[in-house]
Amino acid sequence: MGDLKSHSTAASPLTSSKRLKADSPPQTILVTGGAGFIGSHFVRLALGKPHTRVVNVDALTYAGNLDNLADVADHANYRFIRADICDGELLGKLFAEECPTAVVHLAAESHVDKSIAAPDDFIRTNVVGTTQLLKCSLSHWEHLNDSARESFRFLHVSTDEVFGSLRPTGKFSEASPYHPSSPYSASKAAADHLTRAFFVTYGLPTIISNCSNNYGPNQLPEKLVPLMTLQALAGKMLPLFGDGQNVRDWLHVEDHCAALWQILTLGTPGEDYCVGGNCEKRNLEVVHAICTAINELRPELAHRPWGALVEFVADRPGHDRRYAVDTTKITRELGWRPQVAFESGLRSTVAWYLDNSNWVERVLSGVYRRE
Repeated sequence: MGDLKSHSTAASPLTSSKRLKADSPPQTILVTGGAGFIGSHFVRLALGKPHTRVVNVDALTYAGNLDNLADVADHANYRFIRADICDGELLGKLFAEECPTAVVHLAAESHVDKSIAAPDDFIRTNVVGTTQLLKCSLSHWEHLNDSARESFRFLHVSTDEVFGSLRPTGKFSEASPYHPSSPYSASKAAADHLTRAFFVTYGLPTIISNCSNNYGPNQLPEKLVPLMTLQALAGKMLPLFGDGQNVRDWLHVEDHCAALWQILTLGTPGEDYCVGGNCEKRNLEVVHAICTAINELRPELAHRPWGALVEFVADRPGHDRRYAVDTTKITRELGWRPQVAFESGLRSTVAWYLDNSNWVERVLSGVYRRE
């Protein structure tokens, strides 16, 4: 167990609680996994809010990349600490030192294929790590004064994959039963249940969000959009699982982070909120849209026969057929709805990868991890 180092680069369940006003955010937000894809966008959004400090805790595994936060590394209200959320002793010291008024828990192993090959890593981070964070948050919360206890929030950021696979019709909602298909989604389901249990058992003011597929700048090329973008630019095959007809609901990362802010500041403890882009697309449709965007942005590459590059490969074990998210609750109760249209969001995402070749090269080579 190491010391904390900054880097420049039981109460009964709450039945009601005073909501935080959006213009009066927590003074100090402890963000886990803030150097990752979604986390880095949330850190940047939070630092743009008045009177808000962000303490970013990230273990900097393969998914954590400080390049994502280079523009805010020297921000006066930002502190980065390299730490493993499974280290309860270190987390306890951090809570005592920073006295956060909110926790936004994004740290997770998140790649389904990796979970199939190495499920132990996912159980450790997503289940054990979440448990340690909940325990430290509870101990911290129990020692706050009444006002601080009332305003404290623990937001656990989860996925729609915990619900399993949908039939051709219908959508996931906050009332959907859990039916995870992969070690990844099972580990996130366990983390959801633990988070909910800490609310019911101890009264810790937890909130859970379950989001659909994110896309946008800074996403690692293990995910569909950046993988297909970089493969197409290199003239390589575009591998799609199965028949390419699996359906996902696509959510721009900036819309997701805006939703997380609304949930954090206006959400009700003990509640769940589903967050989606209201944008169902088949994987093959997404690949075609990426190729169309490349044609528009780099017409000199338009001669490439994109269709001929698509290669259908053996399907992923337990591959869910369809996801779709009902956003009625978060829209009705918190006033959030997605703002970024898929076509423009995807085009700007592809443009980002075209314009940030240095970031791409550092990721592909492992330089961002000093490899």
